[in-house]
Amino acid sequence: MSTAPSSSPAQATLSVWRQFHALTKPRVIQLIVFCALIGMVLAVPGLPSWAQVQLAATACFGIWLVAGAAAAFNCVVEQQIDAKMRRTAWRPTAKGELSNLQTLSFSAVLCAAGSAILYFWVNPLTMWLTFATFVGYAVIYTVILKPLTPQNIVIGGASGAMPPVLGWAAMTGVVAPEALILFLIIFLWTPPHFWALALYRVEDYRKSGLPMLPVTHGSEFTRLQILLYTFVLFAACLMPFIMRMSGYLYLAAAVVLSIGFCLYAFALWRDYSDALARKTFRFSLIHLSLLFAALLVDHYI
Repeated sequence: MSTAPSSSPAQATLSVWRQFHALTKPRVIQLIVFCALIGMVLAVPGLPSWAQVQLAATACFGIWLVAGAAAAFNCVVEQQIDAKMRRTAWRPTAKGELSNLQTLSFSAVLCAAGSAILYFWVNPLTMWLTFATFVGYAVIYTVILKPLTPQNIVIGGASGAMPPVLGWAAMTGVVAPEALILFLIIFLWTPPHFWALALYRVEDYRKSGLPMLPVTHGSEFTRLQILLYTFVLFAACLMPFIMRMSGYLYLAAAVVLSIGFCLYAFALWRDYSDALARKTFRFSLIHLSLLFAALLVDHYI
């Protein structure tokens, strides 16, 4: 009596492609592209023309490819660290399902394709800014800063804050002050967002040897830093209204969301628990997503 093979060649191929897709960190990339799209929308007064819609779609695709390349490169550099942490042990590189050569080749193809699309079909400025973001995240942050200093996420956060600048440059060919305000919001949002995660994953980071702030300076100091950053972030979130980039709908959303983030940070500072740290981390994602969504809606009303 014959037995059926455990998986067909088609299923095996599909599994490999799923592994490559996982390397791009899809949920992170979605937020990156969304923030870039907000920069594109705000750079165009009123409703965009069909040509501008096509340009924005092309730019989003190019940025998505380069961001995915940076994420894949990160997986190669951190595969030994990822294998020690529950949050990342499932990644194909950490499990040895994809080789370094496969992953680096995949990253190179994505980066080259995305850069070519941005250079030839968007504009050279956007391509160079996006490539600089790739280097900032994949090399400066991942290779140099992350294992060296507990301020890694603060300094390295500049790369993660670039998407609105990329979007603005894609539509206008320049980097305007308005784009830098959006950059500042994400730059200040990144440390409290990531440190909330690091608080309840502190043992993972301790085992990995990474000098994350809760490991090097303790929980109480980290919680105070989160609280202080949310206060400064609150002020930055008001700048689009102050600079007349947005109206009262955005202002109302910014105030409510920022108060919510500050309250979570204050509660975390006063009485820590892993459950509250998880809630703070999740709310930080809601905060940024709804804040930029409010910018989008406000722009068209």
